[in-house]
Amino acid sequence: MTVLAAAAFVVSWSSGFLVPAIAADSVDAVSPLGLLVWRFVPLALILVIIVVSTGAARGVTRADVGRQALIGLFAQFGYCAAVYAAIGAGVATGTTALIDAVQPLIVAVLVGPLLGLRVRGAQWVGLLVGAGGVLLVVRSQLDGSEAHPIAYVWPALAMACLIIGTFLQRRSAPRTDTLVTLAIHVTVTAVALLPIAAIFGALVPPASVSFWLAAGFAAAFPTLAAYGLYWWLLRRVGITALNALLFLVAPTTAAAGALLLGEPLTAITLLGFVLCAAGVAAVLVSEARAGGEAERDVTMATAAARE
Repeated sequence: MTVLAAAAFVVSWSSGFLVPAIAADSVDAVSPLGLLVWRFVPLALILVIIVVSTGAARGVTRADVGRQALIGLFAQFGYCAAVYAAIGAGVATGTTALIDAVQPLIVAVLVGPLLGLRVRGAQWVGLLVGAGGVLLVVRSQLDGSEAHPIAYVWPALAMACLIIGTFLQRRSAPRTDTLVTLAIHVTVTAVALLPIAAIFGALVPPASVSFWLAAGFAAAFPTLAAYGLYWWLLRRVGITALNALLFLVAPTTAAAGALLLGEPLTAITLLGFVLCAAGVAAVLVSEARAGGEAERDVTMATAAARE
């Protein structure tokens, strides 16, 4: 089940980079900000109704809500707003996905001092191989980019926001389930986006079926599926293995961008795909072996205590 969840996570997370680019090409008079607002506002209303009607938030304290609201401001509002801004500024979808590709290395450096976790030698090798693959993927797309150099600040900002949100979530006790967590994050993001959209004149949505199809797709997959799986996998496989999966986002996005948007896909890009896959495999195999060793240690300690 974890393998299927990981694959679904990579695909759904990658779709978040493609939706605004595809919508900009196919929907008349749509801005990335307008699409982002109407990706979150209807979904926030739906999730709040579900949480209230099912009693899913029973036992959740104000402190829990405040903590998750802060995480949501970074992990969803800050991250998604910066990604959409980057794509709106003309940064290629595969290049924008670089934010997910650099994140695993930064997280690996920080998990020790911030969380007291150890990244093993084999995992470092996998992370570095995956990073090399990502650099090849992104380098193959930079030549065709028409974005202003300052536009590349947006992906860096998005990366920083997601890292902060991830560490805040990892350090907090999991007192809220995934549904309640998503409801809080989505609602906070919607509330933050509304005044910004009003200021920039992007609050009124276009009256087109294609716009609402794009908004509905963005709500279902990059938001519900991707973020739901992100927080679930964070608890299930740990922060290092989860972030290693992000190495697969840039290649997946680049491949889909080539197929759907005509973005360049070269032999160097394909070599980058192979390196990314090899890096992720190395990290996940190391994590699985470490989990097996830990389980054996616990079993032996329990047996010794009984004797």
